[in-house]
Amino acid sequence: MKENKVIKVGMADLNTTTAPGILTTLGLGSCVGICLYDPTTKVAGMAHIMLPDSKKIKNNSNKAKFADTAIDWLIEEMIKKGARKYRLVSKIAGGAQMFAFMNKNDMMKIGEKNVIAVKEILSNLNIPIVAEDTGGNYGRTIEFYSENGILLVKTIGHGIKEL
Repeated sequence: MKENKVIKVGMADLNTTTAPGILTTLGLGSCVGICLYDPTTKVAGMAHIMLPDSKKIKNNSNKAKFADTAIDWLIEEMIKKGARKYRLVSKIAGGAQMFAFMNKNDMMKIGEKNVIAVKEILSNLNIPIVAEDTGGNYGRTIEFYSENGILLVKTIGHGIKEL
């Protein structure tokens, strides 16, 4: 029996694995965890993005930090491990509004903007979102299982969800 290998994905980071590997990322607040999966080859990928758009930021050399560059890079890495783009499905989590602001300034709605950007990019790539746990005002830790494509979403005060 193979030992399940847990691979940590940091903030503004991404990684891939094959079964029976597990990808995990801690502390998704306004950030979004994007999990892509090829159910045939059991290749899984996860990106922990912080911002929606690299074109609006001067220091944008870290492609894993932005939705618009991380998803393409993640797909490339998964294809190297045998995944096929046309089979990919996605699950997303995060995008919370972590702080209450007195004014309703759109600049502060980073979580919401991240979720919108991720959904738009996945739609344009014809990658269906089969499950999501987004929004709210609480953080999440996620674990993505390459063996079966299950995404565990762990929260303080909101329990554990299996997507």
